[in-house]
Amino acid sequence: MKKIISALLSGAMALTMVACSNKQDNSSNDLTKVTLMLDYTPNTNHTGFYVALEKGYYEEAGLDVEIIEPGDNATTSMVATGKADFGVSYQEDVTYALTAQEALPIKAIATIIQHNTSGFVSLKDANITCAKDFEGKTYAGWGAPSEEAVIQAVMKKEGADYSKLRIVGADGSGIGGLSAETGEDKVNLHWEFYGWAVLRAIMDGYDVNYLPLNELDSRLDYYTPVIITNDDMIKNNSEICEKFMEATKKGYEYAIENPDESAEILHDKALSDLDLEFLKKSQEYLSQQYALDADSWGVMKDEVWDNYTDFMFEYGLIDHKIEASQQYTNEFLG
Repeated sequence: MKKIISALLSGAMALTMVACSNKQDNSSNDLTKVTLMLDYTPNTNHTGFYVALEKGYYEEAGLDVEIIEPGDNATTSMVATGKADFGVSYQEDVTYALTAQEALPIKAIATIIQHNTSGFVSLKDANITCAKDFEGKTYAGWGAPSEEAVIQAVMKKEGADYSKLRIVGADGSGIGGLSAETGEDKVNLHWEFYGWAVLRAIMDGYDVNYLPLNELDSRLDYYTPVIITNDDMIKNNSEICEKFMEATKKGYEYAIENPDESAEILHDKALSDLDLEFLKKSQEYLSQQYALDADSWGVMKDEVWDNYTDFMFEYGLIDHKIEASQQYTNEFLG
């Protein structure tokens, strides 16, 4: 993983940025230009950003925010090198970056969602109702070391034999490619986010079982996704960080209170080719998750960072632990 991070950092200069946001009419002299790089193509994890753009929250804060997609470039390394001012990443990627041999100068400044909303999905006819049932089945994934560690952990907790699970690479067919049958050419399990792939499958008529990761092992209730910036921004441009987060927070708070309208904004500004009914269903779910059990949107806790850092160390994903305070800050959340 350290080599991967180093390679990504080396290739960071090759970015071709594709704008996904509205450009403000104000001159560059009036507004401070900042870039936000997503972790993936736009989806309902990102709604608050688009709401903040549409409602003028960024402009009111004196910012001209451009939202860009990562393309072939890793968001974490792009933010670390200042090629993007802010980015959407994941708790585990932040920990990887900060424990690498050549640590990247980044920090998480907000969590978009309070709890991990991903889990394992299978067809109901496959009768996979717990991690013990993974034995004798086939899982299709993306091949990350953390992925295998998570599966090992949830199976170990239930006394299941990890060696009895066959793991193959995902072919992009999604939940539609799952089978209730076992065999060399059959896939029975995926790891998906409920508010996107699983809800879509249910709306499409698939009868599925879903095992939330945070219910299988409390250590796996980590922050995903998070907003990151680099140390230079925090040290030398703290006012911009404060303005960006104030406006972003307003965007997510609006989405929490107005899920249907917010889904329409996301649809109009970034996802006009997707079914609006699905986006509204997804947004209805995520609007309830953004600040669930939290005093306010975005705030993070030491215990969540410590729990997953301990997990990553236990399974050999990192070679040393790092304090939660070195990985995140709530200072820009008001």
